Amino acid sequence: QVQFVESGGGLVQAGGSLRLSCAASGRTFSNYAMAWFRQAPGKEREFVSTISRSGTTDYADSVKGRFTISKDNAKIALYLQMNSLKPEDTAVYYCAARSGSNAYRPRQFYDYWGQGTQVTVSA
Repeated sequence: QVQFVESGGGLVQAGGSLRLSCAASGRTFSNYAMAWFRQAPGKEREFVSTISRSGTTDYADSVKGRFTISKDNAKIALYLQMNSLKPEDTAVYYCAARSGSNAYRPRQFYDYWGQGTQVTVSA
């Protein structure tokens, strides 16, 4: 069983930056494709970014050019660098993992989830 703990969320003004981290216990990320999702109040959980086992990345159009996903297999950590934040980025952010090489956008592909970290961007 893979367990994740996210951190790095908080309150930031529009235009600011945050770096989210996702740490895994007991397993290395090298065997998994990883992703970040987010869920705003009253909305469905939505895809933000993925990184495949080989390091190929994908981004939602709404965050492309502002967010960067990365991972450190040695430290068993996943990151999301978020720059130029906007109020519409306000949400709970979740890291997720699936066994296998490829990363996909639909959340149904992911088997393991963190508990989430709140990101609030003020105007």
